[in-house]
Amino acid sequence: MQLATTSLRPRNTLNVVLCAAVPAAMLCLLALASQLSLWWSPLIGIVFSLLMLTNYALMHESAHGYLHSNPLENALLGSFAALHFPMSGRFFSLTHQVHHRCNRTDHEMFDYYYPGDNMFIKYCQWYGILSGLHYLIVPLGSVIAALIPGVYRLKVFTRSRSSGVLFDDLTGKEIWYIRAEVVFGVLYWTLAWQLLGLQWQAVLILYAMAGFHWSTRQYLTHAFTPRDVRNGAIILQSGRVMRAVLLNGNFDLVHHQRPEIPWTYLPRYVPHDAQPVGFWPQYRAMWKGPRPNIETAPVPESA
Repeated sequence: MQLATTSLRPRNTLNVVLCAAVPAAMLCLLALASQLSLWWSPLIGIVFSLLMLTNYALMHESAHGYLHSNPLENALLGSFAALHFPMSGRFFSLTHQVHHRCNRTDHEMFDYYYPGDNMFIKYCQWYGILSGLHYLIVPLGSVIAALIPGVYRLKVFTRSRSSGVLFDDLTGKEIWYIRAEVVFGVLYWTLAWQLLGLQWQAVLILYAMAGFHWSTRQYLTHAFTPRDVRNGAIILQSGRVMRAVLLNGNFDLVHHQRPEIPWTYLPRYVPHDAQPVGFWPQYRAMWKGPRPNIETAPVPESA
């Protein structure tokens, strides 16, 4: 998505500094945890999980084309941030654009169900998101797209309500881009593993905590919101620290209404009558499970 106005340009220098500092800090924490007793890993993992949220926010900016005003640098910075998720930045960008086109449509209706839905699958999807299992699928999805992209054309995916349109943009050119990112990612992490002396147990604990934290937040600002592509989100009540960690990602309603606005400008566009929703009330409501749908599904937006 291109910027709608030239007056709202990305903060290039700030974003470049963040793209260098956040992954560097993540690597330092991985190295530290690998040198200490495993008893320290959960404590270090708390900080690591917060950095993961910031790193994801940088990936998100790149997916919208405003991590940097230069398109090439925007793509490269996004790919570099995605290395530390880890996943393909291009694969994330493609699927995230689908999210914006299909927000709150039947393709992304995880919090509601129809009378004829398979409730076992519905509950597996819902609690898979809340329990952190969703995180395991995302990096694996990049590898599948790189090695055997034809899998996404199987009936199990094309006939699924949630994934039926998710991989429509996975063309030949994009597949080769994803492959290049995956290959580079393997080389990058092989080198980092050797140079930093990483231990798999510590790495597993830190990424498990980060994956759980990330996954539980992915549907938080959409759950039980109006079934509207642009207005189906909330503004999450957040303090200054979490706003900084999320790069203003708590203003998700504003972002969906005005997806052309860089993260540094989002607070300016919060409606005066906005009613932020508290994190814990929303989080507790989600654990009660999906609800029966009573609204008409919106039509997905065109690309």
